[in-house]
Amino acid sequence: MTILVTGVAGFIGFHTTRKLLARGERVIGIDNLNDYYSVALKQARLREIGEHGNFVFKKVDFSDFEALKAALAGEKVTRVVHLGAQAGVRYSLTNPFAYAQANLVGHLNIMEYCRHLDGFEHLVYASSSSVYGGNTELPFRVTDRVDNPVSLYAATKKSDELMSQCYAHLYRMPQTGLRFFTVYGPWGRPDMALWIFTENILAGKPIRVFNHGDMKRDFTYVDDIVAGVIGCLDNPPKDDGSIHAVGSTAPHKVYNIGNHRSEKLTHMIEILEDALGRKAEKIMEPMQPGDVKETYADITAIQEDIGFQPSTRIEVGIPRFVEWYKEYHGI
Repeated sequence: MTILVTGVAGFIGFHTTRKLLARGERVIGIDNLNDYYSVALKQARLREIGEHGNFVFKKVDFSDFEALKAALAGEKVTRVVHLGAQAGVRYSLTNPFAYAQANLVGHLNIMEYCRHLDGFEHLVYASSSSVYGGNTELPFRVTDRVDNPVSLYAATKKSDELMSQCYAHLYRMPQTGLRFFTVYGPWGRPDMALWIFTENILAGKPIRVFNHGDMKRDFTYVDDIVAGVIGCLDNPPKDDGSIHAVGSTAPHKVYNIGNHRSEKLTHMIEILEDALGRKAEKIMEPMQPGDVKETYADITAIQEDIGFQPSTRIEVGIPRFVEWYKEYHGI
């Protein structure tokens, strides 16, 4: 079996690919290696998996359909893990067209590619907890209405879910969307709060704490996320007439994938300070546009369907990240 992973040089794509290779799968990874954050970090991730005999990397922008088809011509792909996207809530405020191109056109291109594959089995794709937008009832449930996005990034991710529902209905393509909740861990992203806080504290610089610290997040360790991604990949929705979404028998499911714990931002900072052995100088600031005060995942559906059970508390996961961060930077 050959599995295609998009965004392979990204945080979750890298970890997912490493796990798939470890269990003996052949993986084709694609990535355009854009400079939204450090290309050197993306290349370092690729070096970690590049020596594996079952791994093939192709530099390609999947929002260019002709380039995508040309890069994958002749490959016998049966499953696809679509993790590539233009990430980041705040970046979408200043670079909206990047999100339309990568997240809307790109998602459509991946579905069109899958639709014409011989022996296609399943497309698992990344959605986001940001789709819950202005929802105030916690925890967030997959049955909640998500018609209130507060960022363009969130709007593109909800649009991806709708497009996937349509293709599952029209073409009976098995698909699973995963609403990720604040993923962190080794090899993480430099635009995420944990990395920024770690970098600044070690440099003796202050950290900016938004909404005056009155925020909570469902922090999810990357190993737990990967277990959920691969568990879903191995369990495509059945096209057997059963209801997978309200009023629909299309083989398409959407899950929350989180830690099922909503932790205070101030508590996360305390754990980070302990792991670093240093106190942070905090600059308290108001809420950023496009941000939300609290996230909290109800993971009942994914627990019942595939046995997903996250086990890593932030008291364990954050010190692991700090250990990796210091090793990566030679500190």
